[in-house]
Amino acid sequence: MHASNFLSRARLAWLSLLLALRCWSPALASSPADSLDLLIAAKMRQLRIPGVQLAVVRHGRLVKLGNYGVANVQDSVPVTTQTRFFLNSITKAFVGVAAMQLVEAGQLDLAAPVGRYLPELPATWHPVTIRQLLTHTSGLPDIEPEDVLVTENDEQAAWAQVQTQPLDFPAGQQFAYNQTNYLLLGRLIDKLSGQPFAQFIRQRQLDVVGMPRTSIGDAHDVLPHGARGYTYTQYIDGRPRRSAQLQNLFEVFPPSLRPAAGMSSTAEELARWLMALQQGQLLQPASLPTLWTPGRLSDGSQRSFGGKLTGYALGWPTVDRPEHRALAPVGGGRSAVFLYPDDDLALVVLTNLQGANPERFADALAAYYLPDMRVADGFGLPPTLRALHRTLRKRGFTHLAEEVQQARRRDPAYALPEAAVNAWGYLLVEQGQLPDALEVFKLNVHLYPASANTYDSLAETYAALGNQKLATQYYARTLQLNPQSRTAAAYLKQ
Repeated sequence: MHASNFLSRARLAWLSLLLALRCWSPALASSPADSLDLLIAAKMRQLRIPGVQLAVVRHGRLVKLGNYGVANVQDSVPVTTQTRFFLNSITKAFVGVAAMQLVEAGQLDLAAPVGRYLPELPATWHPVTIRQLLTHTSGLPDIEPEDVLVTENDEQAAWAQVQTQPLDFPAGQQFAYNQTNYLLLGRLIDKLSGQPFAQFIRQRQLDVVGMPRTSIGDAHDVLPHGARGYTYTQYIDGRPRRSAQLQNLFEVFPPSLRPAAGMSSTAEELARWLMALQQGQLLQPASLPTLWTPGRLSDGSQRSFGGKLTGYALGWPTVDRPEHRALAPVGGGRSAVFLYPDDDLALVVLTNLQGANPERFADALAAYYLPDMRVADGFGLPPTLRALHRTLRKRGFTHLAEEVQQARRRDPAYALPEAAVNAWGYLLVEQGQLPDALEVFKLNVHLYPASANTYDSLAETYAALGNQKLATQYYARTLQLNPQSRTAAAYLKQ
């Protein structure tokens, strides 16, 4: 690593940490404020996030605002309560609310085919229902396939081209995240409301709540107090690669795609929007269950992005689990809203780093208000693994294989699914407990010796611990089982 790169990274890390501890808003802080600030600061150091904005709503009140780090690295401009962040796909949650407002007005039927409202669409698109558009189960071809970026210069050509493509699958058979769906929903809102999408959102939601700093546009707009976007991802030969060098991120959302990803806001204004939504200012309370019910496929199952995001409702990804279910709009790999309806708690975490993925640590923030959600206690793990996790925290993870053997002797049907064990290991990795994660990944290799994924996780952890010899050994085994593994091939090529 060049010395100049190291110094710039060190300067950014120290500046972010200092501002993280100094630039939060104490006026609304509740009792766990200091702990939350330290957790945010730790995540900023770990993920190298320049700037973060946080808002917490508890029992219908805004109880905390936090502003951390820098909104603009080049000029060392700190994040403040006025700083605006791009919301990216969190915009879709506003579209879901707008759709339900039209339903309440008797103008829209979620079960109706889109061809009823937009007859100019290709005939093969007509049977797709409004609900299938909202839940990404339409099967329509994507106007932005495989990371193709549509701009104002080519949006008309892209729209003409996508209409010539066949359906990706029959409507309702699969989940496929798709920007065409929300382009059509924007057109639908234009037509049924009689006003442009942006004006409808402003009049029916933003002005009702009082959100003057929330707007619709893209990086071309001169946005007062706007945070700059950043990324550590570089594209080499058309493929994304993680880099040590922070780069500017320029986000473009042409008008037709702004219903999918075109809004900017602050954590405080989003928090007030959530409160207004739950308090009946935007929708009737009876409409919220419909808004937040995940879409179902033809076979009755539900799908989403994976991980903790298990379903997709009307613009709102969902976290469906026995304890502390959540609604979780996320955007751009940089920002997240987590609303826990059964717990009367909501969090807004906005960052200016693509790849920060705050949905991964949102539950850890919520645990300061809901103590039984502590990730260290195994929250989010299946019951069997959570019990094992708690035992090993007392005994030590070196006793993992022994505990599993004893459990199998007590119950011959005792089973640990590969995917669940792998997720457990990465939960430990996120907490910085690499030696414990190593024991979990070693167990998974023992349980599933024919799986390339188990060896890949084990090799990755050995590499993180600096054991090049064993990392090489297990990446080689990964490549034997899966010759298409890019990660293994790249490591062995080094």
